[in-house]
Amino acid sequence: MANKSPRSYLVAYDITDEKRLARVHKLMTGWGAPLQYSVFRCELSPSDKKQLISQLYHQMDNKADDIRIYALTMGAPILWLGQQPLPEGVMLLE
Repeated sequence: MANKSPRSYLVAYDITDEKRLARVHKLMTGWGAPLQYSVFRCELSPSDKKQLISQLYHQMDNKADDIRIYALTMGAPILWLGQQPLPEGVMLLE
């Protein structure tokens, strides 16, 4: 039986057109927490992941843009160097 529980993902993108970039960023704000302008942490079930991939694919130019989705390991520590990406008191938990 397949595991249908949500899993943590890091979604990072490089969109070459400003209008597409704004559309992708707006789309991603509905799916996860922004860590940087073009980097989001998302909790996705397998069906959510398929839906997000489909939505991103329809927003991008697959010859010019780059979108990557990385699975994060449960319980792995997150190391921040420099300015913290989240407001004080806000934490990302597994």
